Amino acid sequence: MANNSNFVDTGRLQVRVNSSVGALPIENANIRVSYTGDPESATETLTTNSDGRSETADLPAPPLEYSMEPSTEQPYAEYTIQVSADGYEPATFTGSQILPEVTALQNVVLTPTTSMNSHPESFVIGPHTLFGDYPPKIAEAEIKPVNETGEIVLSRVVVPEFIIVHDGPISDPSAQNHYVRYRDYIKNVASCEIYATWSENTIMANVLAIMSFTLNRVYTEWYRNKGYNFTITSSTAYDHKWMPGKNVFDSIDRVVDNLFGNYLSRPGVKQPILTQYCDGKRVSCPNWMTQWGSKYLGDQGYTPIEILRYYYGDNMYINTAEEISGIPSSWPGYDLTVGSSGQKVRQLQEQLNRIARAYPSLPTIPEDGIFGSRTADAVRQFQSVFGLPETGIVDYPTWYKISDIYVGVSRIAELYQ
Repeated sequence: MANNSNFVDTGRLQVRVNSSVGALPIENANIRVSYTGDPESATETLTTNSDGRSETADLPAPPLEYSMEPSTEQPYAEYTIQVSADGYEPATFTGSQILPEVTALQNVVLTPTTSMNSHPESFVIGPHTLFGDYPPKIAEAEIKPVNETGEIVLSRVVVPEFIIVHDGPISDPSAQNHYVRYRDYIKNVASCEIYATWSENTIMANVLAIMSFTLNRVYTEWYRNKGYNFTITSSTAYDHKWMPGKNVFDSIDRVVDNLFGNYLSRPGVKQPILTQYCDGKRVSCPNWMTQWGSKYLGDQGYTPIEILRYYYGDNMYINTAEEISGIPSSWPGYDLTVGSSGQKVRQLQEQLNRIARAYPSLPTIPEDGIFGSRTADAVRQFQSVFGLPETGIVDYPTWYKISDIYVGVSRIAELYQ
């Protein structure tokens, strides 16, 4: 890892701990944070509250400029995070990455102990793709042919609830398949492939490219039509880097929550575009977006669509999926706030009350279909717990975050295990 003497800036870490059963938050989980290069020396000891959240810890990190230009110096610090809680198997995350001036979010799912034999989980986080050595993307056509073989089997673009990630190259049958929530997958990949210290416009452009690429794999059932039982791989030669146990970052987390229903399209083409890219420094890729190039355009004030069109052409557009799977009822199309009323407000109140049974800091509210001050307070507290702007207004990202958490806590989640 990087030399500790270079750690002149500060990053932040919050650990979020939930059970594998019902996605319930785990209170009083013990968290030990240490330098990966010196695991015996704890730098922080944290504890989760009733919402399964630790306090946010400040941690030494390398200088910000290391992540702003290609560098031989590692731009992030690596920490080992050990998590334990009564009644659960412990988990260890080695190499969790801390960048300066942003908050790393380490999401932890603990499995209940079912016998006297302990089975602790251990995750080793590999290098960031802009710093480590990974194979470059093998070029493909950005639009897949529609022919009589039935290759295109979906009639419309749908954001899936889960995707199946094959953690290795296509040809490795021993690689494990993971069921991953779509939004969590996108946050993980973006945190593996760009630096969270970059401008919001650059992050948005890259997230849109990652989502469109992923939805192309979903829409065309690319691997299933080749006889495989997964949606996408974690190999950079074929798809994007995804790492089990990888921490994400607040700046990326927010962007994905705002954009996750979108993808990129061209006129007359129904499928999401397979938006390929490369780093633009170690690997060149004419006609594709480059990550470092997108960073510099964002610094110059280019908007996300301007960055994308700079690389992919002026006929690239942002589109919205027709359906989002796993969500009880769709976004009403307008913000819900004090004075709103009707069935959508009642549904919102019912979902918040169900979430409050799992997250005790949330108040219960009348399910009367009227958005009053008590509903606004409950929304504001929900936003505080889940890292959203605390406005008390149910906008697009808040609506879908409430729906997402509601789905998680109201089912027996076999898919988490």
